[in-house]
Amino acid sequence: MTEIHPDLTETTVDGAGSRLWSLTRDDCPELAVHRIMHLGLADVAAPYRRVRLRPTGSFVMVGHEGRGRILLDGRWQTSRAGVACLAPPRVLNAFHAVPGSRWRFAWIRYDEPEHVRPLVSAASPVRVRCDADALWRILSGLRAEWDGGREQRLIHHWIELTHGEARRIAQPWHVDDRLWVVWDAVSHDLAAGWTLEKLAARYHASKEQFRRVCLRELGRSPMQHLTSLRIEQAQHLLSSTADKVETIAQQVGFENASVFSRAFSRWVGCSPKAYRE
Repeated sequence: MTEIHPDLTETTVDGAGSRLWSLTRDDCPELAVHRIMHLGLADVAAPYRRVRLRPTGSFVMVGHEGRGRILLDGRWQTSRAGVACLAPPRVLNAFHAVPGSRWRFAWIRYDEPEHVRPLVSAASPVRVRCDADALWRILSGLRAEWDGGREQRLIHHWIELTHGEARRIAQPWHVDDRLWVVWDAVSHDLAAGWTLEKLAARYHASKEQFRRVCLRELGRSPMQHLTSLRIEQAQHLLSSTADKVETIAQQVGFENASVFSRAFSRWVGCSPKAYRE
C-alpha cells in the first residue's frame, strides 16, 4: 500500500484543555433521518487531534473562533473563524489544534453508503466563507434543548436547521449559473484535455478572473477542482468496476497510471489498489 501520509494513523486525542459536546445517532435517532452520524461543538487546545483515514460520510466543519489546522485535498490548510471546511466520504481528513491557540468550531459528520449521493462531493467547495456564528448557534440551540426539556418537536426543529445549514454550506456556488455550467460540462467529459485556458473560455472570462472566482466560491484553484472531480469518479470506478487502474486513469483524464496513482494517494490517503481492496 502506497501511503502519501505514512505518519497518519486513525487517531483520537482530546487533551485536558479541550471542552467537547457531541450528540450521536445512537443517542438521538432523529439524526438518522438526514444520515447524520454525529455532530458537536468543540473548544479545543493542543494536543487535540483527529485523523480519519476513510470516513463513511461527508464532514462539515465551521470555524467559530481561533484557528486550527486541517488536512484536505492532500494539503494542510488553516481553519479560521468564518470559514467552512468540507470533506467528502471515504477520503482522508485530519485536523488538530495549534499549540498556544484555542480553537472553537462546530462540526457534523454524516454516514453515507456508496450508493447514496453524499452531501459533500467533488463538486462542493473544500473551503468557503460563511457566517461564523450560524452553525454554532444552531448546534448550541440543539444542545440546550437536549440538555433541558428534550421536547421531540423542538429537537426535530433544531436538526432540520442543522442539516439545512450544512446543505447551504456544501452547495453555495450553485447560485452562479455560469460556474455550474462549466463544471457540469467538465464532469461529463473528464477525459478531455482540460486546461485553465479552456475552462476560463467556457466561463467567458480571463484565466486570472476564473481562478479568482473558483478560489472564492470553491476554495480551490480550477485545476485543483478538476483533480477533485477526477478523483471522485475514479473512486466510483474502482468500487464499481473491475477495470484496470491504467484504464481508469485514462477514463478520468490522467496521462498515465503513475501520475494517477500519485494524485489519488495524495487526495485519498492510499493507492488505487489499496482503495479497491
